[in-house]
Amino acid sequence: MKVAIKNIGLLLVVCLLAILPTVGIAAGAVENEEAEPDKGPNNGLMLREGNFVVELAIFETGVPPEYRAWITDDGKAVDPEVVELEVVLTRLGGVRDEIGFTVQESFLRGDMEIYEPHSFKVTVTAQYQGKNYQWQYDSFEGRTTIDQEVADSMGVVTEVAGPALLHETISAYGKLKLPPSGKRELRARFTGQIVRVHKKLGDTVSRGDILFTIESNDSLRSYSLRAPMPGVIAFMDGGAGEATGERILAVIVDIEQTQAEVAVYPLDRQRVKEGNRVMLKQAGGKTPVSGEVIFIEPMAVSGQSLNVLIKLDKLPLGWKPGQFVAAEIEVAKHPVDLAVKRIGLQGFRDFTVVFAKVGQQYEVRMLELGRQDKEWVEVLGGLKPGTEYVSENSFLLKADVEKSGASHDH
Repeated sequence: MKVAIKNIGLLLVVCLLAILPTVGIAAGAVENEEAEPDKGPNNGLMLREGNFVVELAIFETGVPPEYRAWITDDGKAVDPEVVELEVVLTRLGGVRDEIGFTVQESFLRGDMEIYEPHSFKVTVTAQYQGKNYQWQYDSFEGRTTIDQEVADSMGVVTEVAGPALLHETISAYGKLKLPPSGKRELRARFTGQIVRVHKKLGDTVSRGDILFTIESNDSLRSYSLRAPMPGVIAFMDGGAGEATGERILAVIVDIEQTQAEVAVYPLDRQRVKEGNRVMLKQAGGKTPVSGEVIFIEPMAVSGQSLNVLIKLDKLPLGWKPGQFVAAEIEVAKHPVDLAVKRIGLQGFRDFTVVFAKVGQQYEVRMLELGRQDKEWVEVLGGLKPGTEYVSENSFLLKADVEKSGASHDH
């Protein structure tokens, strides 16, 4: 009974531990509801101290995002000429944006663009009638914090953004095939009678191995029919005592000579050259196989496409002539100064982003993108070289951000 009671107690502790995070979340949700931002008539955040109020908003209608502020005292509008205002934005990684303000009509206008992401700690200082005011608050979006151990267990992988070499490719489709040198059809040199069969269908042979011993009808002397090359016996026809006639007695194929023949579309055929590198895959295959263009047929086939022969660097196990393949033929290389892996890209609001990592915090970086290949995409703006970013399983961070409700709220 003591053991049973002890186990029940342990079970209750586990259940409580499971429930506590949920209770904490619920309490946090209630607290967040109670702390709903105080918004003003210009949809800005109302910063109050006594009767003095600064309404601060990010304005982005028809202009790049900028801060604007409206001042009131005891509910009455204050002439912006008599107020000094400064906003300091502290971004992830310690970057500070110091924003001054100038008077425009009935409000104060910030002197710099608020670039994305709009995620920072905000410090607002104001001077009015000889008194100093200060407010601080967090305005985060697209940001989450994950312990390193948890990130590792989630499979979150990071890399450092930097230069890359983009490989421009075109797609082509075709089959594996044997070149003429990869197949031999064997007939008797002199018709006669098969005295002995030395090999069987499917045997692997070396050059010079005896396949048949044949007695010539003319000389009545025996001679050997030998393998002219290494390979596998793919066809056998003839047994001891049979006449050879002029038929094919055996076919030897050298599978190691297997090539790929793919059709290149008319719009692409001028870009394909002998020596171009190629990556090939079979349907459902995971690991690509490399190769090289060795011949481009001079005459077009049906549909005006051109057949291109590709020599494989190495023939994988299980690849056989006649099987279908897809090819990516490299037609150009483009070195770029800054690139990220395509697998790391996510959609956030109306942007394509990666998640930058600083310590145990992750935050979106809105990207301006350029050229891309199967693996990399060029970055033209929105990310600094040397930034550590999430290259694998970034969708988990996006889900965490969406769950936390870190939205674009000004």
